[in-house]
Amino acid sequence: MKPSRKQAVPPDTTRRWLEPGPVLLLATAWKDERAIMTLGWHMMLGYDLVGTYLWHGNYSHELARRSRECTLNLPTFDLLDTVVRIGNCSSREDDKFERFGLQAQASQEVSAPSIGQCHASFECRLHETRITRDYPLFIWRVVHARVAPSPKWPRTVHYRGAGRFMCSGQEVSRRRLFRPDMLDE
Repeated sequence: MKPSRKQAVPPDTTRRWLEPGPVLLLATAWKDERAIMTLGWHMMLGYDLVGTYLWHGNYSHELARRSRECTLNLPTFDLLDTVVRIGNCSSREDDKFERFGLQAQASQEVSAPSIGQCHASFECRLHETRITRDYPLFIWRVVHARVAPSPKWPRTVHYRGAGRFMCSGQEVSRRRLFRPDMLDE
């Protein structure tokens, strides 16, 4: 394979190439308040640990900090326009479940609701927080997970910046190249 020819780009465009995770909808609740936010900044830190960046100006940040719980909900391509619209408004102003016609489902282990229309919902409790003035990082432990059985590999969306998304598509397997102990099921 020949080396690629590369050209310089602004460092602040890095996420367009490195952001691996799908866009999520994070739902939180505290007392009688609930919120949903579109979440493009998260990372897997282990098999059941997820780090999320929740800017302190988001209403979800306040509810997550107080409740120490959330659900991470995996929307698919058919919800893309709703996902963008959720990100364009604040839960301080109105209930996003009602505004966008989303079904709030009771969770098994946390008080935050799951989103019925999403392919998967992961109930989380705060494991650790590394909140600094500039980088409010919440580290969540998934305590309960529910995933729709079909499709096995849903068409997820991945934000690349500048209003552009990459949609998952063709899947390929290289299972035969892995050592058996390196495969997770």
